[in-house]
Amino acid sequence: MDYKSARWRRLRERVLRRDKYRCRENARYGRRVEATTVHHIWPAELYPEYAWCEWNLIALSSAAHNAMHDRETNQLTELGEGWRRRTIPPTLRGVL
Repeated sequence: MDYKSARWRRLRERVLRRDKYRCRENARYGRRVEATTVHHIWPAELYPEYAWCEWNLIALSSAAHNAMHDRETNQLTELGEGWRRRTIPPTLRGVL
């Protein structure tokens, strides 16, 4: 995934705008925190077919994004796994 590409920058901006530049994780608890990062719910490295899908992206604060990943192993934390479990790919809806 090339996070410096024009394609990614455009998609990132669309997602931030869609989410009104607010962190979706903090919004779950009624907190208004600025989003600075866009997170792949289904990791792009493991699910490249979902890397460019807007349904797979959420706006997060830097702190919330760091809480989604174990930075040593780059695996999703329980928080990140929770988002992944709740976000069903459109092609699998009705199947799972």
